[in-house]
Amino acid sequence: MRERLKQAKRMIIKVGTSTLTHPSGHLHLGRMEALVRQMADLHAEGRQIVLVTSGAVGAGLGRLGLAERPKEVAAKQALAAVGQGVLMQRYEGLFGEYNRVVGQVLLTRQDLEDPHRRESATEVFERMLAWGVIPIVNENDTVTSEEIRVGDNDTLSARVASLIGADLLILLSDVDGLYPADPRTTPGLSPMLTASLSEGLEQIAGGAGSSNGTGGMVTKVAAARICAEAEIPVVLARGERPGVLREIVAGEPVGTLFVQAKEGVL
Repeated sequence: MRERLKQAKRMIIKVGTSTLTHPSGHLHLGRMEALVRQMADLHAEGRQIVLVTSGAVGAGLGRLGLAERPKEVAAKQALAAVGQGVLMQRYEGLFGEYNRVVGQVLLTRQDLEDPHRRESATEVFERMLAWGVIPIVNENDTVTSEEIRVGDNDTLSARVASLIGADLLILLSDVDGLYPADPRTTPGLSPMLTASLSEGLEQIAGGAGSSNGTGGMVTKVAAARICAEAEIPVVLARGERPGVLREIVAGEPVGTLFVQAKEGVL
């Protein structure tokens, strides 16, 4: 299964809030730079890269000089409105250092479910990728209500992967992979190199994400299940690990590779 990753040409890379921000919620520019460098290298090799990124609210916090992430929905949406432009400006500058062109794509659940809007979104992605552009994707948090939200960027990245027929989805988080039990209460555990998408995997994955994020391990398992239906491999790994993207596409035993139940064992 790891050997298949070497041939992945069209890749979705989802970077979570815990990777992109400091505990205070503000953007972690050093990690952004390190990840952009890796993605630019992969893109220069001829791979197609789609980046699904969190961090708009964190960028808004920094821009407005606020100390803490608010809990009120309208306040978070307002921060996202401020921060989305800041976030794109950061990515534009970082990718521009490697002569890579980026473009912003903001989606809602309707864009992924309505047949006409889904077709339109697919065509936009295909045109951008054909032009060598790196799409930078996020949910349109400023205008989406609870009824039309995708909900979290793990799910969003999986649905985008399915939409455009990706060869690989990489979920970057603040953990080394999926553990057989909660490592916070059972120390000394090692992450699973392979996780079979069998029944009950969500129970193993129980637990919330970081205080600044919207997804936990359960949403990552759910994303892997979405991709499994389209036969897209999914790897979960620690985003701050040096060279993590290069290691994954080299087929090295990094993170957890999710496979269909018949292809692996827990």
